[in-house]
Amino acid sequence: MGTYVAFLRAINLGARRKFPKADLQRVVETVGTGVQVHLNTGNVLLTSRQRSSAAVARTLEEAFAADRGFEVPTVVLTLAELSRVAAEADEAAGQAPFDVGAHYVSFLKEAPSAEALAAFTAREAKGETAVVRGATVHLLVAEAANYRAATLPAAVERDLGVATNRNLTVVAELARRWGAS
Repeated sequence: MGTYVAFLRAINLGARRKFPKADLQRVVETVGTGVQVHLNTGNVLLTSRQRSSAAVARTLEEAFAADRGFEVPTVVLTLAELSRVAAEADEAAGQAPFDVGAHYVSFLKEAPSAEALAAFTAREAKGETAVVRGATVHLLVAEAANYRAATLPAAVERDLGVATNRNLTVVAELARRWGAS
């Protein structure tokens, strides 16, 4: 059995994609044990008999679609992967040619191709950059207030594929609570 962290994409952001915390917990408990839900934004800890993150993601997505009636793309990491992402954050931020005002992490369903990565990084503009490690993208913006207007956050899914995004504060908290020792 393995323990995993599931990051759900685009739930509870609008009137049509509601997935209350209690319902999320109930559905995940049909496919795993030891379920914990952090916040109401789709961060879930679970233990599963399945042996791969991809298999856990597929099973969760099927359960979510059956319960909700809409697709819920889900990215699943092992506890070691979550801890690694959090540990890499300072080093990633150190690669920015500016003081970082906002740091977000996009978790991709799969690592991007070299061509997709080149198209994505070509979009970098003054005051924003990205550090990509496998299927993880550290989005770094100089001014926190400019994050929503930055080019790169909007380009992640367009260029790199299905992703879900979290503030580094949330990622660090989840790694602290749930990460590998």
